[in-house]
Amino acid sequence: MINREDIKGIIVPIVTPVDDNEDLDEQRMRKIVNHVIDTGVHGILAFGSNSEFYMFEDEEMLQALDIIIDETAGRVPVYFGMGAIRTRKAVELAQKAVNRDIAAVSILQPMFIQPTDKALYNHFETIAQSIPDTAVLLYNNPGRCGYGIPKQVISDLAHNVSNIVGIKDSSGDITFTSEIIRLTKDVDFKVLTGKDTVIYAGMCMGAVGSVCSTANMFGELVNSIYDLYIEGKYEEALEAQYKLNPIRLSQDGASFPAAAKDMSNLMGLDVGKSIRPTEATDGEVLKKMQEAMYEGGFLDLVE
Repeated sequence: MINREDIKGIIVPIVTPVDDNEDLDEQRMRKIVNHVIDTGVHGILAFGSNSEFYMFEDEEMLQALDIIIDETAGRVPVYFGMGAIRTRKAVELAQKAVNRDIAAVSILQPMFIQPTDKALYNHFETIAQSIPDTAVLLYNNPGRCGYGIPKQVISDLAHNVSNIVGIKDSSGDITFTSEIIRLTKDVDFKVLTGKDTVIYAGMCMGAVGSVCSTANMFGELVNSIYDLYIEGKYEEALEAQYKLNPIRLSQDGASFPAAAKDMSNLMGLDVGKSIRPTEATDGEVLKKMQEAMYEGGFLDLVE
């Protein structure tokens, strides 16, 4: 059943813990699920970009999804992210995922290739129509894919495909985000920002929340930006955003997506290593991350 009203708040692209053999670590997975719920997230996204979806086979992703759903036990909505390049493969994975109790499927534009606008529209439409009873969120990430989903394609999909109900926009371009909101406001299209530094700005323009990797580590702070804004405490929400931004920006020197697990481990969350070839951050980049966390009050000292 499609429920647009539940798509809101801070949704965490939860990190995916693995053991020393790079196999899914169920115990650590359950631990991080409880941690993010306890810190107040409004939803969990399995296999967003920071969840390293591109490192796992389909069955591993579904195994992890089952664990997340089981441990969540209905406390918050669970979303399933995917980024298959081939349309047929994306359809197959989506159809397997929707046999579970999920709030929506989030679909990244195809990586490596750059489809025409028509081809991109057909890709998303085909996947969505293969799971007609499940909500679908587009996922626009030009920084990782090398191109963005054009705003007219987004608008056309929002108006013509009934179960495409929203988007995670990781462009970081608040003008682009606001244009999506303007073009789709007549169809109750749910726009979530996907860059942690613009949660507040996005909500000022009409976004319903944000998908934030830093909510893995700093959930109380990240969630407070949304919660304070909803309560009308705009100055406090803005100050919380200002507190978060230097920490998030310190990650930019790290090799993506290592920083999410690096900071989680620095916080004592024990989520394991990044999957190779990505390796843990070290040297001056790590020191800058530690300094930002220290200045934000999240570390007692910088080694």
